[in-house]
Formats: sequence, structure tokens, C-alpha cells
Amino acid sequence: MNEPDYNALQARPDALFEPATKPTMYFIGVTTGKSSIMKVFPKWAAFLKFGDVQIKGIDCKVHDEAQTYRRIVEFIKRDPLSRGALVTTHKLDLLSAARDLFDELCPYAKLLGEVSGIAKRGEKLVGYAKDPQTSGLALEAILPAGYWETTRAEMLLLGAGGSGTALMLYLMQPGHGMNRPTRIVVSDLNASRLKELDMLGRKLGNEIPVMFHHAWTAEDNDALVGAMKPFSMVINATGLGKDAPGSPISSSAIFPRQGIAWDFNYRGKLLFLEQARKQANECILRVEDGWVYFLHGWQRVIAEVFQSPIPTRGAVFDELSALAAATR
Repeated sequence: MNEPDYNALQARPDALFEPATKPTMYFIGVTTGKSSIMKVFPKWAAFLKFGDVQIKGIDCKVHDEAQTYRRIVEFIKRDPLSRGALVTTHKLDLLSAARDLFDELCPYAKLLGEVSGIAKRGEKLVGYAKDPQTSGLALEAILPAGYWETTRAEMLLLGAGGSGTALMLYLMQPGHGMNRPTRIVVSDLNASRLKELDMLGRKLGNEIPVMFHHAWTAEDNDALVGAMKPFSMVINATGLGKDAPGSPISSSAIFPRQGIAWDFNYRGKLLFLEQARKQANECILRVEDGWVYFLHGWQRVIAEVFQSPIPTRGAVFDELSALAAATR
């Protein structure tokens, strides 16, 4: 029998999972072999003095079978040297399929019904939802201090999935005071996601005005983009460009003047970024990809998996960022 390629293991119910021979962190995604983390992780591990550790990718289909997700979680839980995992794309589906296999869930994981990180604490398997923290850290890195309070700008979230929901949750926190968008507009093709996000906001007593739009076409989203006030932020939180081809808007969309276009993705054929960059000069538009989100997202989960106090800013964070940037 030929041995599978564990650096990009195609997860199937009958896939052979061999015990790890050294402390191993997994990346559960769709096209993990294309991620920069495969080059970045060894550099970070060496800098942080983790010793002889490794990362391996596990590729699943989008909305894969429940037994596939259960098989992965069961393997990580029982294998002594499998230390944990970062989860993208499958955050909701994986927890839905394997919730009973976790001994503990962090408050955000319970609230959002998703896990973006898996780690062990002794004999316990713990699930974490880190996106509310990491999306906030990335947003703070992109925006100048007091941006929302100064500009009174709005935010358009194209996509009501896990990442968009997490950013909403971050902005709902009362500690921001007046420094948050004057209005948030959310669109999605899936009406049930919009309803769930609306219910979550009401449950948490959200004080930010939020409008939800069931957008069937790119042209529907174009109209929303064109209605945003100057200085507003338009975010591609759909996964289009990485997990699937395309963009949530058409080439006819007009971005807000002096606004910000932010794509949560940093790799793939990022059509949304191309569309924004074509208007950068005319609209005085700032265009950001998901690189900073990538840095914070991975570092927060790695910190849990290897129980390492990785700072979110300062000299150590800057050095980790520089090591990662050298692989781009």
C-alpha cells in the first residue's frame, strides 16, 4: 500500500492516520499546501524555540461529510504527539459534526458554534474560536487610532459566515465606545446566515445599527457598495477568491471615496482586490489584503497549541512578521 502524503493529506473516512513521530500541529483546510504557513511555521518554531516540531495539512472538501470531520478530531484527540490544529473554512461544520469529542469549548466557540483552533490541555481536548480576537487585532493594525469616531464612516460586510460574524462580535464589544462604525451593512447569499447573525446581535444587545441584505447577485452587492458613505470600509468576507473563484461584486461597483477595501484573503486569484486596486487612485481608496489577519490568526492558535505566550505587538511580533514576509 502506498503511503499517503501527510503534508497535504486528503481527508477521507478511510484515510490512514499514522501516529505522529514528533509534536505535530495540523492545518485543516481546503488547499493547505498552497498556504504560506507551510514555509512560515518552521521559521516561527525555530525563532520561538519550540524544538523539533512540524506542521501537516489536511485537505477536506467544503462542507465535507460529518464522519470525515469526526475522524480527524478523533485522531488528534487520541494521538499522543498530535498537539492540535488550526481550522479554516470548516469551522462550523467541524464543530457541528464533532462537538461531543471536545472536553471544553471557549466561550466564543460556544457562542458562535465554531472552532478555529484545537489544542490539548493534559487529557482534555479544547476547542477555541479565535476569530473575534484575531479579526479585531487585524482591524486595529489596518486602521489609525480613533478612525471610526473621527470619520463617522460605515462598514459593509460582504459575507455573513464565520469571519464576518467574528468581526461583528468584536465591534459589538462596549469597550469601543464611539469608536466603531455608525452603521454596519451585511449581505449574504444565504438568508439563514443573515437571520442567525441578526439573532446573535439581538441576544448580545448590539447597539450598532445593522442592516441585512439577502444578495442574490453581484449586482445586488454593487448597489450596497455604491451607497456607502465616504471613508467607509468594504470587506470581502465571502471566501471568494480563495475557497472558490470570483468576487462578491462586479466590475461595475463603485467603492466609497477615501474608503478602505479589505479582502480577508491573502492568497488565490483575488478578483475583489483587483477590482479595488483599479479604483485606488480615482477613489483615493486604501486596499488591504488578509496578510495581517493571517499573521494574527495563526499566531493566536499556535500560542494555544504550544502554550506559548506570543505577544500581539512589539519586538517579538515584528520579528515574526518579518520572518513570514520573507516567504511571500
